[in-house]
Parts: sequence; structure tokens; C-alpha cells
Amino acid sequence: MTKELPLLQLHHVTKKFKNKTALDDISLKLPKGRIIGLLGPNGSGKTTLIKLANGLLQPTKGEIVVNGLRPCPESKSLISYLPDTTYLNDKMKVRDILRLFEDFYANFDRQKAEQLLEDLAIDQDEKLKSLSKGNKEKVQLILVMSRKAKLYILDEPIGGVDPATRDYILKTIINNYSEDASILISTHLIADIEQILDEVIFINQGNIILQENADDLREQQAQSIDQIFREQFKA
Repeated sequence: MTKELPLLQLHHVTKKFKNKTALDDISLKLPKGRIIGLLGPNGSGKTTLIKLANGLLQPTKGEIVVNGLRPCPESKSLISYLPDTTYLNDKMKVRDILRLFEDFYANFDRQKAEQLLEDLAIDQDEKLKSLSKGNKEKVQLILVMSRKAKLYILDEPIGGVDPATRDYILKTIINNYSEDASILISTHLIADIEQILDEVIFINQGNIILQENADDLREQQAQSIDQIFREQFKA
């Protein structure tokens, strides 16, 4: 029986910006079929790690492997990425953005995206700039989750949205990935998201402090992930 490859592996990865070390000799493996929380205070290295995984940055040292592949166009096509800031043109209609994604990504399921938009009563003829903040966030998430990717990387997907939007986003995340895919969620809003997490990674000052099964960690510590995090990182 062949051992299943991790979806993402980092081998002794260091990333430096001039004199600052953003990630310091980190190694980790992300398995398939899991929702994994990447948790750490601001400036801990979360976004740097995410950009390295996406091939948007190159490591100073070490190696990154995505589903057995070194970074290349094929490895990038396996990852669907939601950045923490919008990159879409506000003046475009939702319909035109769907077309753009369909042209750009061979694995984009337009029918699925249209169904999710219909469920939310979001008019495809609306321009992005005329949507509420919550609906903009939903559109961006729908685009990302409508790709048939292996690894979904979501950077602060629930930052600054109302509780109803947050609940919709969490439900969409749970319902729209397959068993052979995984989701890596970077967030500092741990209490809002911990109920969907299978695993957690704590990162601080460019170091992985802990990687553990979420249920096991709660049982060991007799606390919520949020409480454990606060204890670990209290000033």
C-alpha cells in the first residue's frame, strides 16, 4: 500500500526580507481531507507562509512541495487562493467576473458558482461596487470555492463581516470541498471558526509552535482552541 502524499509540504523553509526573518526554518505537512486553521497573532508569518505556498514568494532557503510537485504552473493550478484584500475590479459586473474566472481557470465550475449566487439572490448584472461589503465577500469566496482545487487557502475569510455573512461563509467552506482536498484558513478570529477546524497550526515570530488535531488538543487541555491560543500568546 502506497503512502498518501501530503497536499502541502514545507521542508526547512526560511524567508527573509532584508534583515527581517519572516519564517525561520519551518517544516510542516498538510494532509488531504482536512480543514486546518493557521493561527497566530499579527506579524507572526501567516501571510508569508500563505504566499510561499501559492508561489507568490520564493523561499530564501528550503523547499515547498504541492501534492508531490515542486512549484510550477501545474502546482499553482491545484491551489485556490482567497487573499485578505480584494483583487477584483470594482467596476466589473458579477457576470463578467465569472467569465474572467472561467477563461483563466480550467477547473472553475461556473454552474456551481451561478447556483451559489442564485441561492444568495445576488444579481449577476450588479457591479461589484454596488454590492454590500458582506455580499462582496460572499462573491469572492464563491469564486474561490467554485474551483475544483486540491488546496483552498483562505486568508482572513471572515474578517470584518456581520455574523449572518460569517455563518454563510463557514457553511460554504464546509459544503464545497471534496474529500481529497483540504482547506487552510488563516485567521485571528478563532472563536468564530474553531467549530469547523480538524487541525490547528499555531505560528508565532516565524516559528511553528504547535500542529495538532483540534479535538485532541481540546481534550488534552480541557479548553477551547480560542482559550488555548490566548494562553499561548498572552502579552
